[in-house]
Amino acid sequence: MTEETLKGQLLIAVPRLGDSNFTRTVVLMLEHDEEGALGVVLNRPSNTSIADLWEQVCEEPCDCQLPVNLGGPVAGPLIALHGDSGLSESDILPGVYMATEKETLDQLVRQSQTKFLIFSGYAGWAAGQLESELDAGGWLIRPARDAVVFSRDENLWEAVGQEFTTDLFKSTLNIKHIPDDPSQN
Repeated sequence: MTEETLKGQLLIAVPRLGDSNFTRTVVLMLEHDEEGALGVVLNRPSNTSIADLWEQVCEEPCDCQLPVNLGGPVAGPLIALHGDSGLSESDILPGVYMATEKETLDQLVRQSQTKFLIFSGYAGWAAGQLESELDAGGWLIRPARDAVVFSRDENLWEAVGQEFTTDLFKSTLNIKHIPDDPSQN
């Protein structure tokens, strides 16, 4: 395994990945080391609101109508990604923090100043598993930015993929400007 961690990076599923759990997904990597990897799918909102979920997990309801995101196929604790460094349990990248403690999650869902996302489930890989998928060409890697993490763009996979492609062409072909519409070439 490489010494480099993918924590704070985006994984962009390529069409040939072959795992229906990750078709057209963008995953933010939260942990990555020799023991394995953990991330959350950024572009899978559920039909359940945080308010609906909070009725089941907390004594005091909240009125947050944002969707709960499906973080991946592995069941686990609720995970929040947020922008409040004071509530950080783990720093993921500049401006993006993680929390899993019930008290912290409760504070986040009851406020409106801090951007946040709540995830049910996560994407997990055993030691060497993600590296095998990367070697097989199943994922593209791109540095994450808080604007992408907190984006609610329903076409996030396409948008991040387009950024990747544009940057690749610019760097390998030394092209200074690539039009959004190639017919404008």
